[in-house]
Amino acid sequence: MRSAGANTPTQKEPYIRTRENPYFDGLLRSDDIGETRPKSFVSDISEEVMELSPENSAVSGLNSKSSEHSSSEKWLKTSKIAPFIQLDILSELIEPDNPKHHHLGYGQSPRTPEQSPAIHNTEKTYTVIRRKEKLSSILLPLSAASYYIGVSPEMEIVESCESIDKLNAFLKARKDDVNAGVPGKFLHAVMGSDGADVGTVASTIMYSFYLHVTSESNQFCTVPIININRANLGSHVELKWLLDSCHIDQSSLIFADEIDLSYYDIFGSLKIVLLKGSRIASKQEKLKQAVVEIFHCRKGETIYPWVKTVTTTEEESSCCTAIADKFATYSPEILASKSFSKLLLAGILLDTANLRDPRCSSKDKYMASLLINGAGRYGCNGLYQLLRYKMHDLSSLQVADILRKDFKKWTGQESADSRSVQIGMSCIGISIGQLLSHAENLAQEITRFQLSEKLRALIVVSGYYNDEKNFKREVLISTESAKLLESLLFFFDFNASRLPLKSLHFPGLKNGMKAYEIDKITSRKIVEHLIEEFVGIPKA
Repeated sequence: MRSAGANTPTQKEPYIRTRENPYFDGLLRSDDIGETRPKSFVSDISEEVMELSPENSAVSGLNSKSSEHSSSEKWLKTSKIAPFIQLDILSELIEPDNPKHHHLGYGQSPRTPEQSPAIHNTEKTYTVIRRKEKLSSILLPLSAASYYIGVSPEMEIVESCESIDKLNAFLKARKDDVNAGVPGKFLHAVMGSDGADVGTVASTIMYSFYLHVTSESNQFCTVPIININRANLGSHVELKWLLDSCHIDQSSLIFADEIDLSYYDIFGSLKIVLLKGSRIASKQEKLKQAVVEIFHCRKGETIYPWVKTVTTTEEESSCCTAIADKFATYSPEILASKSFSKLLLAGILLDTANLRDPRCSSKDKYMASLLINGAGRYGCNGLYQLLRYKMHDLSSLQVADILRKDFKKWTGQESADSRSVQIGMSCIGISIGQLLSHAENLAQEITRFQLSEKLRALIVVSGYYNDEKNFKREVLISTESAKLLESLLFFFDFNASRLPLKSLHFPGLKNGMKAYEIDKITSRKIVEHLIEEFVGIPKA
């Protein structure tokens, strides 16, 4: 027989909210909210920023209604539930020049003016600005931030950190040293073997900074050198966007055309650190004796016999992974900066095809997880999609910029008319037909590009997916004379088993220009090897 208390419902202890954060008080109540309810992100924060910075035109007009609102934004406006905003972000919306206000370091408590200004932890400050571009045209992964704020919010919060400030100070100091001639020191030049992809540029900047902060000698002036001309930076849209979003001072960067390395080599003061390869770029072959360190080359690659400091890799496929590992060991708090970690993370994601490359190792994935703060509100997938979108966004580029985006040049032996053979190769991610539609007179634009690069022949290699999602590769051959074109075509026809060509007909091509479809899936490396054979460069 059941007891009398068996039918009595079990008494539960009342739930008591113990969180002290005022943002939790009244989060789901519509009455008696008072001062504890958080402010609307889009309206109130923008008003606060405009009051603090009257001259800041970047946030003017934020109270006007946008013509593009997602359903989640409309729900948010009518809902009585206010969005959650972290207190540390609101606490940083202060006047930077007001001595009464002090920016708080990461994980620090407020300081009074009487306290020591020396801060040993990593400082972070935040600024709310109007977003410069619309992201609605980019296929980004879904996120909680998208649901509450929309796909392309009107404002974004920009973080400024002590780590990135130190990096910019280092870059500016080295630029000043180079302008002064690096008196009394060795020029310790850190540079990639060739090219200017995101991974190479990020590695060059970050590894030079690592060598600087860990160096115990005052004899070296460690300088990162971006191994392209400054004028060519505009053709690398994804790189320029990344440097801007990471707040890297581009005016302090040193490009290959802004420094005469041979001058320092003549006087014996040049020391080169080579990244992402065991061989120096062909255009700098005369400087190979100055190489003193090779960082992140594949095990088994042929290296210069006089180089004693060689870092090979069997694990990580990205050079940025190895550099992030060094920072994590030496000073992990440096990686707390969003911009700092974003630069390294972008290099890892592009080097490993968003961590999906077969050569991607567990170390690459671990470092990408460690640097996740740099990915921002859309995560690693979103950052990768943004970078890929920028890489293929040719809307703002001229034909010359498209051709320089991925460009290589070879100089061969003397030809029959006593002139050296200079052949260039440009790789593009669109079809030849799309390239033709990009300019009214493509033939004239290509001829102008050949003259500027002093090329006797230019081979444009196209790789793209057609409407049926099939990969296609095409080539456009442009030469200065019909005789040279005939020689190239005869050579390619002799190697038809490696490069089978099928003629394409496009109106508007001048004499000395021919377009072809490669009749099988072919790596562009095969085209490179054929060019090297044509100009007489021996195989490695």
